Amino acid sequence: QVQLVESGGGLVQAGGSLRLACAASGSIRSINDMGWYRQAPGKQRDLVAVITSTRSTTYADSVKGRFTISRDNANKKVYLQMNSLKSEDTAVYYCNARTPQGIDYWGQGTQVTVWGQGTQVTVSS
Repeated sequence: QVQLVESGGGLVQAGGSLRLACAASGSIRSINDMGWYRQAPGKQRDLVAVITSTRSTTYADSVKGRFTISRDNANKKVYLQMNSLKSEDTAVYYCNARTPQGIDYWGQGTQVTVWGQGTQVTVSS
């Protein structure tokens, strides 16, 4: 069996940072692409970032310049550094690994919740 285990999700204020990690284990000899996807409530699962075995990267337009994907090939790990987080980044984040045979494996998902700073409201009479 193959397992992908994510870690690093949580609750963060808008503008803050989080680092997600994913480790692959089990009977998986080699991995081509590793990536992160996310799914917000009521929406489809979308690509966030992917990195190939040669470390070529692709990012969703919405995260370019804020998120960085990296990987440790020797230890079959992939990371996602998320900076300048926005409330619209709130979602369940899933790790993905694809073998040379085109088989996809998925992690169980980790929740990322970004809360806003709020809006000051002043009432005067």
